[in-house]
Amino acid sequence: MIILAILSSLAAIGLLCWLLFTMAVFALPAFVGVTAGAWAHGTGAGIPGAILVGAVAAAITLAAGHLLITFVWPVWLKLIVASAFVAPAAIAGFHATHGIVKHLMPSDAWQITFSVIGAVAVGITVFVRVAEMAATPAPSGRDLARA
Repeated sequence: MIILAILSSLAAIGLLCWLLFTMAVFALPAFVGVTAGAWAHGTGAGIPGAILVGAVAAAITLAAGHLLITFVWPVWLKLIVASAFVAPAAIAGFHATHGIVKHLMPSDAWQITFSVIGAVAVGITVFVRVAEMAATPAPSGRDLARA
């Protein structure tokens, strides 16, 4: 029974890490949506209004990021947009990693070290995924034959 608990714990950690790396691209829209929803709730919109405002703000943020990455020409502007997506994801990666390692090791120095490594890994992953959004698809051989 204890082996089953260990294996299921490892599977849960693996699933949560996969979820973190998959959903990290959406950290900026999530932060914007939660902030807008909290603002709307604080101004008296109620819970349904706050959810609606937060969802709309998150969708606009994600769409604006995709459009800017796709259609902005200077590379330095693309890097600014990419860093706007990478920074919140790296912060989320730091805290997610820290939440895991604080239960595994007693030393604060090692907890911070592994948390920074986790933040860098999540940041690099998000940067690569955002860069893939900016990449234009290469023409296929079929398109070249038509030209």
